[in-house]
Amino acid sequence: MTHVEVLTEDRALHSKGSKLALDACRDKLLACVHCGLCLEACPTYTHTGDENDSPRGRIYLMRAVKERRLAPTARAFARHIDRCLGCRACERACPAGVEYGQLLEAARADLLPIKGSRNMRERLLRFALDHIWPNPKRLHLVFALLRRARDAKISGALSSLLLRLRLEEAAFPLLLLQASAPNMKRENPIISVTAQGQATERVLLFLGCVTEGLFARINRATARVLSLNGYEVRIPRAQVCCGALHAHAGDVSGAKRLARWNIEAFSEDEAAPIITNAGGCGAMLLSYAHLFAEDPAWAERARRFSQRVRDISQQLVQRDLRRGAPLNTGPVTYDASCHLLYGQKAEREPLRMLEAIPELKLVPLEGSERCCGGAGIYNLLEPELSQSILREKLAHIGRTEARILATGNPGCHMQIAAGAIMLGMKLEVYHPVELLDLSYERAGFYAIKAQDRRH
Repeated sequence: MTHVEVLTEDRALHSKGSKLALDACRDKLLACVHCGLCLEACPTYTHTGDENDSPRGRIYLMRAVKERRLAPTARAFARHIDRCLGCRACERACPAGVEYGQLLEAARADLLPIKGSRNMRERLLRFALDHIWPNPKRLHLVFALLRRARDAKISGALSSLLLRLRLEEAAFPLLLLQASAPNMKRENPIISVTAQGQATERVLLFLGCVTEGLFARINRATARVLSLNGYEVRIPRAQVCCGALHAHAGDVSGAKRLARWNIEAFSEDEAAPIITNAGGCGAMLLSYAHLFAEDPAWAERARRFSQRVRDISQQLVQRDLRRGAPLNTGPVTYDASCHLLYGQKAEREPLRMLEAIPELKLVPLEGSERCCGGAGIYNLLEPELSQSILREKLAHIGRTEARILATGNPGCHMQIAAGAIMLGMKLEVYHPVELLDLSYERAGFYAIKAQDRRH
């Protein structure tokens, strides 16, 4: 363990009088039995070898802060909490059932007042979380501008120039945007779906801000695939961002504000499942129950909301999934989104969705369960460690010899595709539902007409 900063008497007294988010986490912190089984599951520990970059080490630091043996302003606390991906792989490895994700968000909540003025990146993040993400009109405008830059090849040209100058860190944010572009454009849009009988169940589709902003094609594919399999799909118009970026940054009040809006937006039919197609969003929506657990006015509504949340794959496999036509793509591999796997507990379901595509050659990916290093905006805030983790992921992908990779989260999609562009790998990244949707189109289940202008 690294040396723990010792509090002076004045700072200790001041700290004892201060309320911390970690103060409410005593039982969760004490649940850790220090067995160390989490270490090898943790990508940051395996890449740095530093105990403080492991879940066990970070819990030790959190306990020290809670017990006022370490100042929340201590450099060691901020550094190692910041370097956590929040992938939650440790939760699966933990025999004691430590709820590490909740502990991490509490630790980041205690860091938030300190982080706001640390550097330009933190100030920009704070501005975006406070003034752009909670405002749908501003967020829509930002994504419209980003799509314009992407589709006009501006981001691609700038990233190529920066790569030639060997400025990889500066190029990577532009590569992320470039990586969100469609791999192909349909000549004609789909105007109707041949459903299997009458719709027998209604579902409500959660769009997600990044998915709708940069991957709207995935939301359209999701709606079509659900409709084709006998679901009536409705999209609540008042929905907003899930709040994951706020929660992961420690801004609990901001996350709660967005959560309340979503709970209201999806209250029109409280019997209908809430369908997501982004692992990060789905895990956050599931956590609303925890977010409001101590709020008498919202606890029950949040609990009922979270019980309704399902990934598209979890919903589809509840029925006999309609099979499509072969895609003739060559080998395809699948990388699990951390929050889809560890947060929503969807392990086999995405693979079963891909198995509905006849003759698909699905190649296992070594380390599919390990984080790609994207982790929301971790790749922008901790670029060096993120890139190290990404290179390992890309090496495993390269060994599969697959030219197509499926993954169920837009952040993972952009991270892996951007890394592939940077390394010159021939790799196309899709959401599993996109591949199934294309299989259905080739099977003749869709009526088409005119030119497609969707993003």
